[in-house]
Amino acid sequence: MPNLEEKKRSLAAYLAELESVAVAFSGGVDSTFLLKMAHDVLGDKALAVTARSHSFPRRELDEAVAFCRQEGIRHVLVDSGELDIAGFSGNPVNRCYLCKTELMTQLKEVARVEGVRHVVEGSNMDDMGDYRPGLRAIEELQVKSPLRHAGLNKAEIRQLSKELGLAAWEKPSFACLASRIPYGEKIDISRLKMIDHAEQFLLDLGLKQVRVRLHGTLARIETDGEGMERLMAAANRESVYKALKEYGFTYVSLDLLGYRTGSMNESLGRV
Repeated sequence: MPNLEEKKRSLAAYLAELESVAVAFSGGVDSTFLLKMAHDVLGDKALAVTARSHSFPRRELDEAVAFCRQEGIRHVLVDSGELDIAGFSGNPVNRCYLCKTELMTQLKEVARVEGVRHVVEGSNMDDMGDYRPGLRAIEELQVKSPLRHAGLNKAEIRQLSKELGLAAWEKPSFACLASRIPYGEKIDISRLKMIDHAEQFLLDLGLKQVRVRLHGTLARIETDGEGMERLMAAANRESVYKALKEYGFTYVSLDLLGYRTGSMNESLGRV
């Protein structure tokens, strides 16, 4: 089994083979590492492309822009109209497939215009174990997945990112805001804004890993052990309840199982 340095060399070699790439860049751990490696290997033949959308918080966009500016990486912003995609706002179980198809199609057009040979994205080996309809869109559109090609998982990507001095190495995992809404419940701008405001408030309160899942007008907060302890303080409970009520939530709850990826998929058998 290859060790971590061998996987890193394999990734660099694969990127060199691709010759020029447009990286789907969200500013998260995986895409930041992929973009850094691509830029180190290919220089100006590595292009970052980030989508602006209602499902993507402004803080994430600002961090993506700042990283590219700091590293001297060419960066293109595109506007994603996910709410205009037929069927998307109804939040079907293949929502991610619809969104990823629209996004990657846009990125392929950017690559064509910029004279870039391949579009690449940052899914890793850990993404293979959950319900991930977006991966089907990636395969259908022949988008490359270099981190999976090199056999890298999330923990390994964090370790290599730390060694490269990337601030994102310890950044909490993030998924689009639409993933906070149960399948079958409508996605609209007002709901996405409720979730965005609530999560930003909790982050400002000092929580690091957090999701605010929306069920009707009930907020179900998922966080880690440290976040739970912080929320147990009476003053914090009161301030969170008051703030989320102002954002439009009727009830505010804390999920006792805590933060976990893909918790909305737990209901798939009942959709």
